[in-house]
Amino acid sequence: MVSKPLSPFPWGTRTFIMGIINITPDSFSGDGLLRRKDTVDAALQQADLFLREGADILDVGGESTRPGAKPVGEEKELERVIPVIKEMLRAFPEVRISVDTYKPAVARKALEAGAQWVNDIWGFRANLELAEVVAEFQAPVVLMHNRLQPGSAELGARLGGHFVGVQYDDLIGDICDELMGSVALAHKKGIPDELIILDPGIGFGKTVSQNLELLDRLDEIKTLGYPLLVGSSRKSFIGYTLDLPPDERVEGTAATVALSIARGADIIRVHDVGVMARVARMTDAIVRRD
Repeated sequence: MVSKPLSPFPWGTRTFIMGIINITPDSFSGDGLLRRKDTVDAALQQADLFLREGADILDVGGESTRPGAKPVGEEKELERVIPVIKEMLRAFPEVRISVDTYKPAVARKALEAGAQWVNDIWGFRANLELAEVVAEFQAPVVLMHNRLQPGSAELGARLGGHFVGVQYDDLIGDICDELMGSVALAHKKGIPDELIILDPGIGFGKTVSQNLELLDRLDEIKTLGYPLLVGSSRKSFIGYTLDLPPDERVEGTAATVALSIARGADIIRVHDVGVMARVARMTDAIVRRD
């Protein structure tokens, strides 16, 4: 089954909601569905809830990206995500599905199974073959900024991992330059601008203070001219700011979502879809009055 590629959303009309479907045992947020006895059924239940609560797209991922997580092999990742994608499309034929992967083979199988988007946390810098797959399918792609480095994260038992000692010459300037480097890779492989969405990579290779500054200056990322996805949901910079574990970060997430939209975010990637969809609608009513 290969779904017809779906055009990205009508940007600027409202904020769109991406619901996170983690097919992992070790998600930082505690919502990894691989712990359940029937993973596919659990994913379908979560998808049904998210769609009823207002999700516009579901992001299915089979590898945890939390600091300190062990990499997952290609075959294992395929075993996790492909059955879920296939069953989601059987249950919800009109659903938009994004596959959260940086592996070309996983993206290809997911797109062949019916996923429509690719969400690459490395912005084509981990494997340029992924850009070739995206170009072949002409799929919308999220290119994220990422400066993850071995040994740059500290792990806390209660608050989770966070990054320390990450150096930038110019935080926003460096992020913009590196994002545009990913865009150049996309162009090189034939991916047009209208299929590109940028993600500044909240939480990925950035300290707590750098994440706070980045959120406050998202409007500068927006000037690059591409739709902007922001994924701040439940992340550790919220936990370290408020001294709260992942399952108590809904209010902190809501604050970051509202600010992100005010600074130009087009998509918010969230765990708590119902709550954040209401936050988005309220913020839209304020900042998108025209």
